[in-house]
Amino acid sequence: MSGRFWGVGVGPGDPGLVTLKAARLIEAADVVAYHAGRGKRSNARRIAADLIPATAVEEELVYPVTTGGTDHPGGYAGAMADFYLESAARLAAHLEAGRDVVLLAEGDPMFYGSYMYMHDALAERFTTEVVPGVPAFAAATATVASPLVRQTDVLTILPGTLPETELARRLADTDGAIIMKLGRRFPAVRRALAAAGRLEHAVYVERASMAEERHLRVADVDPTSVPYFSLIVVAGDSVHSTGRRDATGAPAPAAVPARAAVAAELAVVGLGPGPEQWLTPEASAVLAEVDHVVGYAPYVKRVPHREGLTRHASGNTVEVDRARLALDLALGGERVAVVSGGDAGVFGMATAVFEAQERAVGEDAAYAGVPVRVVPGVSAVQAVAARAGAPIGGDFAVMSLSDRLKPWSVIERRLRAVAEADLVLALYNPRSASRPDQLGEALKVLAELKDAATVVVVGRDVGRAEETLRVTTLGELDPETVDMKCLVLVGASTTRVDHGHVWTPRSVPEA
Repeated sequence: MSGRFWGVGVGPGDPGLVTLKAARLIEAADVVAYHAGRGKRSNARRIAADLIPATAVEEELVYPVTTGGTDHPGGYAGAMADFYLESAARLAAHLEAGRDVVLLAEGDPMFYGSYMYMHDALAERFTTEVVPGVPAFAAATATVASPLVRQTDVLTILPGTLPETELARRLADTDGAIIMKLGRRFPAVRRALAAAGRLEHAVYVERASMAEERHLRVADVDPTSVPYFSLIVVAGDSVHSTGRRDATGAPAPAAVPARAAVAAELAVVGLGPGPEQWLTPEASAVLAEVDHVVGYAPYVKRVPHREGLTRHASGNTVEVDRARLALDLALGGERVAVVSGGDAGVFGMATAVFEAQERAVGEDAAYAGVPVRVVPGVSAVQAVAARAGAPIGGDFAVMSLSDRLKPWSVIERRLRAVAEADLVLALYNPRSASRPDQLGEALKVLAELKDAATVVVVGRDVGRAEETLRVTTLGELDPETVDMKCLVLVGASTTRVDHGHVWTPRSVPEA
């Protein structure tokens, strides 16, 4: 009968953090295995030393290479692949002989550990069980004594070996973060933190839970002294790239500077529908100069990362709250940009900013002194129309089917008015999970006054890699094929399709 294979997490370093189950299994093991660097003592074995029985066979699995070079014909990857195969064979021999094998893993066996390779090689052949352990980042967070994430915050765990620009992007797009695998990558990681605006609140923790443990601000770390057993904690409750939020997900009134002698300009910037080449030079110039970017999270993510930029992201239904945050920052002399997808003046943040300013002036006349500039962007209706040809070459109307800010009765009345006027109609927010039936209802209203053969264009994710453009008719359009990533263009009676292009003549015959 074959032995049982156990992957046992022994925690980050303090033997007191070994779980009771892990301790029981180690004490009863026939074979105790552990990994070690060449010429180095195994940290996993050090943690579990007092638990290993004198009767146990010990298998030390020594890495052939860690950070140095190798003469293996397959390079580092080849050397490590052979090592894992040989290690699995050594452990399999014990299991086949009926011995239970406990493989010690620092932290948790399934978290950035070598146990996983043994699991892949042996789990299908032998009865295998994994015993979780306290991961190093949990010990480091306890050391820092600062909440890592709370409520709806997002935690991202990142290897420091990522390309510097990718690391900066991911750091700017999350709330809390843990960065592992530092060592020689520390200088690049530090630059990425600075570029993402996260350096100020990043804490370096070395040898978490061990006797030699220490922690300090990343900005104060000597890059030549960073060992393998180190990581960085970026707490999610600081004022950072995603901003501070209240329980509703709205930006909370935090870290607003004292009122300046002269308020700074607040720019409301349209980012276009998505592609970088559709961001205007004026918008790029503004974003390169501001101190803060405020907006809906997916739009904030599109703003290039750079040192000195603080990013405040929030949900999709708190427009006036984030506009007020931007006004508060500008009143304190901070240069601020509020960003919108497409054009900020088309169902975007421009109106929300003016609405928030009007309310704020009612509380304090000083808000009237905040200058607001709206920077135009390519709108979704322009992008879809251009892809199709020239369907809005004549008179056209633009509507949103969302009834969050206006009743459906108003939407229906306006649909009828547009249809009766025979205008091309662009429909934003056509259909969502919470509003699955409204596009169908809108099409029924339009069908009462428009021919079923009326040309319809549906553009989805226009400008992005997954872009699709579909030309159909009012009678053939299935609402189930449309979602919030779509913009729907319903043609006028004169809109036509010629040689693959949809266009509407500029001239209109007299009725």
